[in-house]
Amino acid sequence: MDTFGVGHRSAGAGETRSANRAWWDDEAIAYYAEHGEFLGDDDLVWGPEGLTESELGLLGTPGGRDVLEIGGGAGQGGRYVAGQGDRVVSTDLSGGMLRQAARIDSRTSAPLPLAQCDATQLPFADASFDVVFTAYGAVPFVADSAAIMREAARVLRPGGRFVFATTHPIRWAFPDAPGPEGLVADRSYFNRTPYVEESDDGTATYVEHHRTLGDRVREIAAAGLVLVDLVEPEWPDRNRQVWGGWSPMRGRVIPGTAIFVAERR
Repeated sequence: MDTFGVGHRSAGAGETRSANRAWWDDEAIAYYAEHGEFLGDDDLVWGPEGLTESELGLLGTPGGRDVLEIGGGAGQGGRYVAGQGDRVVSTDLSGGMLRQAARIDSRTSAPLPLAQCDATQLPFADASFDVVFTAYGAVPFVADSAAIMREAARVLRPGGRFVFATTHPIRWAFPDAPGPEGLVADRSYFNRTPYVEESDDGTATYVEHHRTLGDRVREIAAAGLVLVDLVEPEWPDRNRQVWGGWSPMRGRVIPGTAIFVAERR
């Protein structure tokens, strides 16, 4: 998709949803071609650092649970969790990403149940799942991320766990560049104006929304969830890959990812 303008401006829920659904629809095949090897077809990679669920164990003990993946993209994380013995449904806003998931599934003997939906309006009954998770999906791509927290809490059973990874909020104060220029803050951490890419007529083609660490904790608490862990993965020596603004050089100095682990008590 052609992009003519990049900057920060307001963007409401409808504009954000329309832009991001179209962007991921258009980019699904190219994104998989670029990052598919890094992510694997049946692994749960929590972020550009390359740390996996098998290393971090954030979802709890697998086996026989009902699990919901939101913003699952091509369903790699959901496929991993299903392979550990859980019953999984993987969802995404983008039909293009779900079609990529189906293409992967066509090479397997156990297709992953897929559903297209908005993570702020989940089409599932109350207390349907033991675990809800997303690795860089949904949370930064909606205008009202507090609604995601409320929906996750609603569909979780008592004692259930919600785990989500997203861009570490501190990164919003720095240019999205993998080199030394990406280590010099050039904007306020407290400026929550969305990042927007536009077409030549001013139509938003991609939108991300920023929340501070404090904002995230308040959203979690307001949803009736209890924050039990906050993981800021360090960049491992084994990972030499540059992924957009993420790089080994930057990753050893400032965190790139924040993973929030919350429970419905």
